[in-house]
Amino acid sequence: MTAASLFELAVQFHRAGQVDRAELLYRGALEQAPGHGDALLLLSVITVQSGRLAEAAALLERAVRVAPNNALYLSHLGDVYRCLGRRPQAVAVLLMAVARKPDFAEAVFNLALTFEEQGDLDAAAACYERARDLEPGLLQAGERLASLREGRGAAAGIGPAAARGPESSLSASDALAALGETLRLGGRSDDAAVWYRVALKLNPRMANAYTALGAIHADAGRFDEAIDDLRRALEIDRSFHVARDYLAAALGESGLLDESQAMYREAVALCPDDPVAHSALLFNMPFWPNVTDSDILAEARAWNARHARPLAAQAPPHKTDRSADRRLRIGYVSPDFRTHVQSLFTIPLFQNHDHRQFEIFCYSSTDKPDNLTDRIRGHADVFREVAALDDAALAEVIRRDQIDILVDLTMHMTDRRVLVFARRPAPLQVCWLAYPGTTGLESMDYRLSDPFLDPPGANTGVYTEETLRLPDSFWCYDPLTDVPDVPDVSALPALAEGRVNFGCLNHFRKVNEGVLHVWTRVLAAVPRSRLMLMAPQGRARDRVRSIFEAGGVQLDRIELVDRCGRLDYLRRYREIDICLDTFPSNGHTTSLDALWMGVPVVTLAGETVVGRAGVCQAMNLGLPELIATTPEHYVRVASSLAEDLEHLGELRRTLRDRMKQSPLMDGPRFARNLESIYRDIWRRFCARA
Repeated sequence: MTAASLFELAVQFHRAGQVDRAELLYRGALEQAPGHGDALLLLSVITVQSGRLAEAAALLERAVRVAPNNALYLSHLGDVYRCLGRRPQAVAVLLMAVARKPDFAEAVFNLALTFEEQGDLDAAAACYERARDLEPGLLQAGERLASLREGRGAAAGIGPAAARGPESSLSASDALAALGETLRLGGRSDDAAVWYRVALKLNPRMANAYTALGAIHADAGRFDEAIDDLRRALEIDRSFHVARDYLAAALGESGLLDESQAMYREAVALCPDDPVAHSALLFNMPFWPNVTDSDILAEARAWNARHARPLAAQAPPHKTDRSADRRLRIGYVSPDFRTHVQSLFTIPLFQNHDHRQFEIFCYSSTDKPDNLTDRIRGHADVFREVAALDDAALAEVIRRDQIDILVDLTMHMTDRRVLVFARRPAPLQVCWLAYPGTTGLESMDYRLSDPFLDPPGANTGVYTEETLRLPDSFWCYDPLTDVPDVPDVSALPALAEGRVNFGCLNHFRKVNEGVLHVWTRVLAAVPRSRLMLMAPQGRARDRVRSIFEAGGVQLDRIELVDRCGRLDYLRRYREIDICLDTFPSNGHTTSLDALWMGVPVVTLAGETVVGRAGVCQAMNLGLPELIATTPEHYVRVASSLAEDLEHLGELRRTLRDRMKQSPLMDGPRFARNLESIYRDIWRRFCARA
């Protein structure tokens, strides 16, 4: 008989209560298939019932080696360890079971038993309660919980008796917080939050658990709860710097820019050697009103001196073939070769590169590749997954690949790899796309820009890199909407509703009080108009409403909406007649999305480079009338556009075609322009030799 047949027959005898015959058949199945996990499990059930606990443990250990993610095997093994008195191992294995199947009531119940036996009665009660909530029919959980609450003894008599073994130095609260962290890192945030709260019930002084809860709330857009939890973490431990980093971000996302700025600066002051905290400060500075290019430059230079310069000094010279016209190796470094706004700009470039003249290398740090990762991979000559490599190791890989021009697509944004560029693994290094600005690195040779972001004659001394202007636009956009149910351009909403609908779907950290005050004046100038604004739930919305109300705008004219998926987000533009841009940091991708959906964007030309994105986009579309130069002018531009529904309707009908015919969506043109820059800087490099 086959192993499968023996196993099926064994199960039949086992169900019939003929345990001895079932055991022989399970063993026969295992002789033919030693890795048969279910046979190992059911044989262990028989050995437990006959008191052969050590043998049961050995069988289950074999099963777990075969299937390490099987929560049922782990739960049984943990319970056998408990019965053997090996409680630290039992706790560890049961935590693994729950991490793999968070709704597995039996594993949670076994964990509760283990905690009760080792005297952690509060932890046991919390786990019994959780097991009962997961499976109300698990009567034993309710009985044990009632027993604990009535003050009766530990779980004596449940399972075979065993002498107490050495206990773990890990407290129950720490163990359950570790379970929460495992679940959070595995993308099970709601389940993780349950166990963090249990851990905090056992030990309310856990700064790490409050921080993790804060991060979970922030990821879900619940910034009020995030701020409260993160502040609590810092009240417990002012030196818990991870909480401070998360709090600075949550304050910014909630629109509390002054508090956010103070927290970012405090993080850098307390951890001066932390390049991540310092990068976060540098990235966020352009969003803050009254910050100048010179302020950003000074901070960027400080970042370089503190974190990059020592690494650059250690970089060995390059042994480079300086043939001016040979095929060049171009390397792109990013964590965002995936479903991410960056792909709206990298794909139009990558699919139009001239592979006869340029060999394209992509160094991807994404830990969650997807279908867009595969699409980008198809446009690269070499695509390397490098998420597991630290900066030093990645720099060495790039050096071995003999890259000629290395391009940083992330700069100081999340999951940055700027310290790779500090090690100068390529003879020429360029930054582009993340945002128009500066890295501060002395080892970054060039930054890409255009004639509108950095007009000829403008002061480019506010960047540490040499500025290279693309002839048309910093951006080349593809909405990547070759999927079902993509919304088309709608008719002008104002015609059907008899009122003008303004909107802003930009990131809320760009919506400062000065912006809201100007928008209040726009609504006052256009009677009966409405505004749709993306803003997080809670206190942020209260602050928005109070500003509009103080400006005399009735609150029924303001619609505050949540963040949503991309297709639903694009559909929202069907309800908007005119978009109002933010300042001092303009919309970048969001403005291009609006224009593609037929919605003109009124923009205010700013003093810093991120505040001239709207100028670039309007000029490339031949619509300079959308550009304002002062807040007063901004109000006039918006109100005049709202009064001319005929012109607004014409824009609605033609903007998408304008986009398609403009440099903003001309991938081949953009690629040729960029490749011309690459060849030019390479020839300059060769000439310097």
